[in-house]
Amino acid sequence: KAVKEGVLEKRSDGLLQLWKKKRCILTEEGLLLIPPKHPPPQQQQQQPAPPAEPAAKIKELHFSNMKTVDCVERKGKYVYFTVVMAEGKEIDFRCAQEQGWNAAITLQMVQYKNRQAILAVRSTRQKQQHLAAPHGPR
Repeated sequence: KAVKEGVLEKRSDGLLQLWKKKRCILTEEGLLLIPPKHPPPQQQQQQPAPPAEPAAKIKELHFSNMKTVDCVERKGKYVYFTVVMAEGKEIDFRCAQEQGWNAAITLQMVQYKNRQAILAVRSTRQKQQHLAAPHGPR
C-alpha cells in the first residue's frame, strides 16, 4: 500500500555522482526506487517486464535495514538528505523542498520501528506468561 508516490533524485555511486530521477513509492515497509522507464509494480504482474529493464532494477530500501534519515541541507529549491542503511551505506537524495520526502520517509521509518518494538515486547510477554503459567501436577 503506497503512502506517498512521486519522483526523487538519487545521487549515483559512480565517479561522476550524477543526480538520476527515480520514481519512488513509499510504503509502510520501506521505499521502492523504480527507474523512470520501468512500469509500475502493479502492472508487472499482468505483463512481463520489458527485457531492457529487468525487474532487478527496482530497489527496495526496507526500514528494517535503515538506520536514519539525515537532512543535510536546504539549498535553492532543493532539500538534500541522506538515508543511512544499517550496514553503513549512505544514499543521497534530493527533492523540491515542498515535497517533504525526507519528513515522510522519517515518519514511516519511525512508525515501522515502533510497530517492530511493540511486536517484540508482545512476544517477550507471551514467552514470560507461558513460562510463568502453572504446569499441571507431576
